[in-house]
Amino acid sequence: MKAIVVTDQAAGTAGMKLEERPAPQAAINDVVVQVHASGFTGDELTWPSTWTDRAGRDRSPSIPGHELAGVVTALGYGTTGLSIGQRVFGLTDWYRDGTLAEQVAVEAHNLAPLPGDVDFNVGAALVMSGLTAWQGLFEHGRLRAGQSVLVHGAAGVVGSMASQLAREAGAYVIGTGRAARRQTALDFGAQEFVDLDNDALEDVGAVDLVFDVLGGDIAKRSAGLIRAGGTLVTIAGPTEARPSSGLTIDFVVVSDRAQLSELVQRVRDGRLRTIIGKVAGLEDAVATLNPTERSKGKTIIRVRP
Repeated sequence: MKAIVVTDQAAGTAGMKLEERPAPQAAINDVVVQVHASGFTGDELTWPSTWTDRAGRDRSPSIPGHELAGVVTALGYGTTGLSIGQRVFGLTDWYRDGTLAEQVAVEAHNLAPLPGDVDFNVGAALVMSGLTAWQGLFEHGRLRAGQSVLVHGAAGVVGSMASQLAREAGAYVIGTGRAARRQTALDFGAQEFVDLDNDALEDVGAVDLVFDVLGGDIAKRSAGLIRAGGTLVTIAGPTEARPSSGLTIDFVVVSDRAQLSELVQRVRDGRLRTIIGKVAGLEDAVATLNPTERSKGKTIIRVRP
């Protein structure tokens, strides 16, 4: 099969190559999926799991990418809940070869059925951003109706998802970002917008939850806005930002079939939208994932036309 392969961590995305690789085999509780669409997270080539197995042993050359939508073509021994020919989407294990390939072996519990009226591109774009937003807001942030949430990067791929989900849950949503993205943030659920270049973040006042994708100084300043018992949830890695009388939680997203099903149903109902930027074929993936300018939206590699 054809796949995007990386062998040199120092080279980053510039070291990506399109090569022939052995087709994967389904282990116990696995399925093999014919990949139709794959996502890619820009910093995953810096993750240790891209280069080593769980025991710390080198596993390169590696196939990156962890977000997929496709069709099941084989079942491993003991696999239940999915069938050959079924459309699926989900998030693969960090320590295994990924989804920038024509086929991938995935633990079945990491996948959910993808309804026939949802495009493969949308399915792949929904996985990481949707699960991250859902888990940050509801599992870790314990967001409830009537609360207020400050969403950083509200016009971005993850932030826009968090804004929509929080708004639907009955929360009051304040989005942040650059001035040029104000209208996008408002269109995707924010009820107020803070321009981080020109507005005073501290004027927001007290909030119950901060959903942070930026880290650094913004996270530290945001910690001071959290009211007693509130939470700062971040996906930007460990932080020293601490509310005076609340919690700080940094987390790594995990796949969850029930949550994926909730997310895709909202897409079908028109309650949830993804932001898709560039879409390119596998033959053009290397150039597409080494952009000369920043893409607005999730880049999708359409593996199968």
